[in-house]
Amino acid sequence: MQLDLVPYGEAFDLQRSLAGAVSQGAIPETVLFLEHPPVVTVGRRTEADRELHIPEGAEVEIAETDRGGKSTFHGPGQLVCYPILDLRHHGKDVKRYVRDLEESLIRTLDAFDLAGTRYEGLTGVWMPPRRREIAASGGSLASVGGRDSAHARPARQSDVRRESSTSGGGEGPRKIASIGVHVSRWVTTHGYALNVDLDPAPFTEWITACGLEDAAFTTMARELGSPLSVEDVRPTAVAALAEVFELELEELPAEEGAGLWPQRIHASLAAR
Repeated sequence: MQLDLVPYGEAFDLQRSLAGAVSQGAIPETVLFLEHPPVVTVGRRTEADRELHIPEGAEVEIAETDRGGKSTFHGPGQLVCYPILDLRHHGKDVKRYVRDLEESLIRTLDAFDLAGTRYEGLTGVWMPPRRREIAASGGSLASVGGRDSAHARPARQSDVRRESSTSGGGEGPRKIASIGVHVSRWVTTHGYALNVDLDPAPFTEWITACGLEDAAFTTMARELGSPLSVEDVRPTAVAALAEVFELELEELPAEEGAGLWPQRIHASLAAR
């Protein structure tokens, strides 16, 4: 189901309804792709007193949720994917499911010549450190730390802190996609958020995103050095998810009557 800008609460209700229907075998596994208005979501492990420092007057919703993990930020310019899958068809392994979500993100980034990587002990996908060193001839600066170096060895959680700044200039690891999931009776809700083109400041200035004090955040547009829209990325993200999970996806109409009982989102769609 391809949606546009959907308030978090409406998307949460829709996920729960879909999950109930998938659990009962009433509908096939279903995947939502959408964006959210500015919202900070608070996972079950969030320590609100320590992690939330949203400035007074900031136009952002705060929403509690039943996914795992800490706090994170969603906003326009971020592609959110909520797979409602029955893990009885995908290995009945939650850790494998999270790794497969990461793999679909890495393949999506790869299609745009971005070499995303994992960090051992953390969920989500990161851009690897980028150093700038003096070239042997001419004294110009050359970037080190691209596609090949991303897979030179398994990255570790400690690297995020040790390499938060790099010698000789450059950048340390930068988180580009977050993952948080909920699984009930082997049916999944929530999923991933891929930063396409939005201001990453709220991740560090408004919250301690994912509980990581020193983490930096980035976007696909920033890494590419050119504008990029969610619509540009959607088809690639759909194809990557289908490939990794071996799904045959057909687009489901978003309007009421597409096999779902009425949802709050249908009222807003009808008003457009």
